[in-house]
Amino acid sequence: MKQFEVVIVGGGPAGISTALFLAHQRPDLTDRIAVLEKAKYPREKFCAGGVGARADKLLKSIDVTVEVPSVPFHGIAFRCGEGQLIGREPDIGRVVRRKQFDHELARQARARGVSILEGCALGAFWRTHDGFELETSEGRLRARVLVGADGVGSVVRKRLGFVATRYLAQALELDTEHVDGDLPRDLILFDVTRRELPGYYWDFPTLVDGREMMCRGVYLLKKGGEPSPVDIQAVLADELAARGLKLRDYRQKRFAERGFEPHRAISDDRVLLVGEAAGIDPVSGEGIAQAIQYGATAGEYLGQRLASGELGFEDWPVAVRASSVGRDLRVRTAGVDLFYGPRRPTIERFVLRHPEFLQVGMRHFGGKRWGTETVLRAARGAIWHTTKALLGADDVERS
Repeated sequence: MKQFEVVIVGGGPAGISTALFLAHQRPDLTDRIAVLEKAKYPREKFCAGGVGARADKLLKSIDVTVEVPSVPFHGIAFRCGEGQLIGREPDIGRVVRRKQFDHELARQARARGVSILEGCALGAFWRTHDGFELETSEGRLRARVLVGADGVGSVVRKRLGFVATRYLAQALELDTEHVDGDLPRDLILFDVTRRELPGYYWDFPTLVDGREMMCRGVYLLKKGGEPSPVDIQAVLADELAARGLKLRDYRQKRFAERGFEPHRAISDDRVLLVGEAAGIDPVSGEGIAQAIQYGATAGEYLGQRLASGELGFEDWPVAVRASSVGRDLRVRTAGVDLFYGPRRPTIERFVLRHPEFLQVGMRHFGGKRWGTETVLRAARGAIWHTTKALLGADDVERS
């Protein structure tokens, strides 16, 4: 029976990044780290494919560069019922195909000595006196520590009895040719025009087998147990029709996402969750960059805990909340009711009137310093707009 120090269930960005950063932190453990991936690379993964440049910068800090075909973007278009704002900022991200991105990331982990067990599905697993024993489709394994990086439908999460999360999202996407009226290929579009939709429509430029295409989709956020307020397939059909396209002409890809909740349990004795198994941004559904940030945080944390022998992992939620990804997720989770609640029209007007707010968001997405002047302008705008909303006045003068 194979014995490993750490077994990571899930070979997506969160799982592979955890392995890479742990191997960087503790090179002596590299050959005792295993990643279980139930499929075989390259495997398809439904995802819009937007990667914030902050993720690439983080990987580069451990000399990992994921060179795959991609479409760089240098701005974001925000569209709502009251207008459109286009923000420009160089080199803030790129759009990739997960089939290629995940494969290359796993290849680099394997090249560094991490065991990548492809076509290896997790079956039953149970605790032992010194860790876990796992039954897999490729045989039985032992692990001192277990990491659940197996996505929204996490087997690890379910079988260990972690509480269900409040926010779940649905997404439906497809790839089409370009049409007249599409924005330039160096922009990604978020369209929140439909206020009955707690979410948005998106257009991302993409490459499909070398062809310049558009990934178009709809993201819908809902609270667990609540019915969907709209039919996302009907919404996507309407958006396509407005562009002269027909839904039935394209292959539809549907997937789910789990929103982060700051005070939900994401660890237990000798086991912790990362990436979407733990929870990602509920407002936008951004996942790839946050998965890599989770992996960086987990790699450092596990390296320290394995060295000290403190494997209760009671403080993993604290470590996440204190990390850059945790701070980001706490802010975004707190913004759910602002973006998708009764104040939504006010927020939309604020974004249109204060482009510096979008500028801060783009710089954050790209892993850049926000800039003191830009932050101050955004803060002044937020204070002014909040005062106006609280007073209920339409004629408050900006100072």
